Amino acid sequence: MSIVSAVIYGIIQGLTEFLPVSSSGHLAVVQGLFGQSTESHSFTFSILLHLATLAAVLVVYRKDIFPLIPAFFRIVGKLFRRRFRFADCDEHERMTVLVIVATLPLAVAVLINDYVELLSSNVKLVGGILILNGALLFLSDLIAGGNASLNDAKPKNALLVGLCQLLAIVPGLSRSGSTITGGRLCGFSREFAVKFSFILSVPAILGANIFNVPDMLRTPVPSADIPAYLCGMLAAALTGVLAMRLLAYISKKTNFRIFSFYCVIVGVLAVIFG
Repeated sequence: MSIVSAVIYGIIQGLTEFLPVSSSGHLAVVQGLFGQSTESHSFTFSILLHLATLAAVLVVYRKDIFPLIPAFFRIVGKLFRRRFRFADCDEHERMTVLVIVATLPLAVAVLINDYVELLSSNVKLVGGILILNGALLFLSDLIAGGNASLNDAKPKNALLVGLCQLLAIVPGLSRSGSTITGGRLCGFSREFAVKFSFILSVPAILGANIFNVPDMLRTPVPSADIPAYLCGMLAAALTGVLAMRLLAYISKKTNFRIFSFYCVIVGVLAVIFG
């Protein structure tokens, strides 16, 4: 793999992982239109790109994410002492509970993952789903929404957001777009819906890739490709940070319709030329 192609894939992964335009859909379209090596080490490269975007989330939202670790153990302690009440949780414990509840639906993804992967090979189908994703983004901006924040969110709201995230395993449906729309349906403010979506991506990315790590370790990377892999990971991490900053800014200043129109255009091109 050349450094240029690795950087291009890294940029695509970093931008589309967090902008509501579907990373899996874009990668499927790019691979289908321009081809990609089917060699086993390309599997390793894909995992490394996802881990690079995970690092980007941890950097941008470190003040929100790292306090969730001790909060989790406090919750476990309260459960053992039978003193846990959601209403009595502090802000970090509340966020921990919401993230856990919203992640639970992804367990279903393990059962249907093989079927979902088959969809990625059909560029026209992915293009059609991208058009649907654009339509959903447009509708999400028509939702009145609300101003609910962390203190107003309840586990049932997190479950709805989690179900929206489950739908996004289909290539072409954006994970961030689906979860932000789910949050808006629950009455979340646009800013909190975006933050919750990004924090929720941590267990989603880990869960999607953790079981592939043993296979990755059994597939050594050719020494000649190591510089390209490192450049691709750096590109994915940096563009991931930029994408999160951009979406957070847009959520405060305007709406997401520009992403809606973009998805429709890309989807139409994929259907025509796929």
